[in-house]
Amino acid sequence: MDNLTPEQRRKNMQAIKSTNTKDEVRLAKALWSLGYRYRKNNKKIFGKPDITFAKYKIAIFIDSEFFHGKDWETQKLRIKSNREYWIPKIERNKQRDVEVNTFLISENWTVLRFWSKEIQKELDLCLQKIQEEIALKINDVSKNTIETKY
Repeated sequence: MDNLTPEQRRKNMQAIKSTNTKDEVRLAKALWSLGYRYRKNNKKIFGKPDITFAKYKIAIFIDSEFFHGKDWETQKLRIKSNREYWIPKIERNKQRDVEVNTFLISENWTVLRFWSKEIQKELDLCLQKIQEEIALKINDVSKNTIETKY
């Protein structure tokens, strides 16, 4: 049973942001300060990644632990209210994440997914992973350029 009135629950749910969350902004600002330029929430890319480097075909998603079902088998047991809504919703979110990853990978995109807590607690490691992927893409591009010249 929900402890909040329907009006209170509606206001709480409306306050949940889908774009420009604190963790997305934190990662974006860190990337910007390192000199990287990117697109945020690019609607032209399937799945509307939080951050994209179109030149390198890198899509970055920052996923909420609750809405994207981190440790799902354990966590779904903790949902006490409105289980008939939340469990299918989160399972569909997880399924959609797999569909988005599969499609983008089939289109030669590199997909990086970070949990919100990773951005909060291990921002440097997340930045390092992104920088490594960009370096790999730069090396691939320069290798392809060299190979096509000869």
